[in-house]
Amino acid sequence: MLDIKKLKFDEKGLIPAIVVDADTKKVLTLAYMNEESLKISMEKGLSCFYSRSRNELWLKGETSGNYQHIVSITADCDYDALTVLVKKDGPACHTGTDSCFNDLVYESDEYSAFSLESLMDLIKGRKTDKKEGSYTTYLFEKGIDKILKKVGEECTEVIIAGKADDKKETIYEIADLTYHVMVMMIEMGISLEDIHNELASRHVIDKKVKQEKMTE
Repeated sequence: MLDIKKLKFDEKGLIPAIVVDADTKKVLTLAYMNEESLKISMEKGLSCFYSRSRNELWLKGETSGNYQHIVSITADCDYDALTVLVKKDGPACHTGTDSCFNDLVYESDEYSAFSLESLMDLIKGRKTDKKEGSYTTYLFEKGIDKILKKVGEECTEVIIAGKADDKKETIYEIADLTYHVMVMMIEMGISLEDIHNELASRHVIDKKVKQEKMTE
């Protein structure tokens, strides 16, 4: 473990802290810590920052309930910046969004990375900002019954492809099913984080069951 005395705080006694979601690895916010807030963060296991605008310590979530539970804090090679890996209880941004970084400035057509999160954002955009000729917008306009019908149809296609032992076709149909399930999720207000948390809770239960069996 690095001695925090080796960290290089600036002339105001602050060090930038880049907060990252431990599950999605998405950058949530950029804040600042002083030595006292860093010590509080380590003692409580909760993100505590120094507010430059209010000139006071700021425990994230103290008023909103959106606490950030710290997984790890890592210093860069120059010891003048930190990354704080967290599991969050709610939105990281004061505007109510998941992250403070939402407004795209530039994206390469050649190297832009695909992610389920970006696909969810695109699907959500087709619901809030309807685009003429968009199949996704069409599904939202038709409503939940149409969306569920498509989910059911794609489930059947996956079963048929799997039964035929056709790997390429099964992958194709699973992708179709995934897309339609995500449309359903947006329509019902279900997030990827909701699914992640549910699966994570089952993993813990499964681990406990395994441990109990080992002790029998």
